Amino acid sequence: MLSTPLAEGAELTTLEPWQAAELTAFTDRNRAHLEPWLPWAHDVTDEAGARRFLQAYADKQARDAGRMFAIRLHGELVGGMIYRLFDTAEGSCELGAWLAPEAQGRGLVTEASRRMIEWAVDVRGLSRVEWLVDPANKASIAVARRLGMSHEGTLRSRFEMAGKRRDLEVWSLLSHEWREARGS
Repeated sequence: MLSTPLAEGAELTTLEPWQAAELTAFTDRNRAHLEPWLPWAHDVTDEAGARRFLQAYADKQARDAGRMFAIRLHGELVGGMIYRLFDTAEGSCELGAWLAPEAQGRGLVTEASRRMIEWAVDVRGLSRVEWLVDPANKASIAVARRLGMSHEGTLRSRFEMAGKRRDLEVWSLLSHEWREARGS
């Protein structure tokens, strides 16, 4: 399996449609933790829904418009990362992440995000990486800060989820900021 090490026993790997049963089981175990923040957690309620969700990202990857990855700890699916949007013509992408409660506090999302930023900026030549987050999601905002992102503002009442209008904070990192932070 293709993978990138993140920490001792942790890796970033592919997450593909054939792994729908695994994503379904993960979502079922973590639904209460995921649903406040992730619209897809409301839709992945069975293997068919998980397969549709994963296939949508496989199709995005085929168009070079997005990608999805698993975060694994000792081989077990404990979270994931996405390029929700990936636009080489505009030179920008949007990262997203999720993690099971028992895997938090290990720096896995931060390290996985660094690897994804490195690939987007250094390999693919993108100029801008975005991180959109509900203002109440303090853990996700902390990741954006650790990555050196700047808070650009808040999109008020940006979307509806579970019958409630939600705001989204926009955080970003520009390629020159990424390079300067790494000293290259």
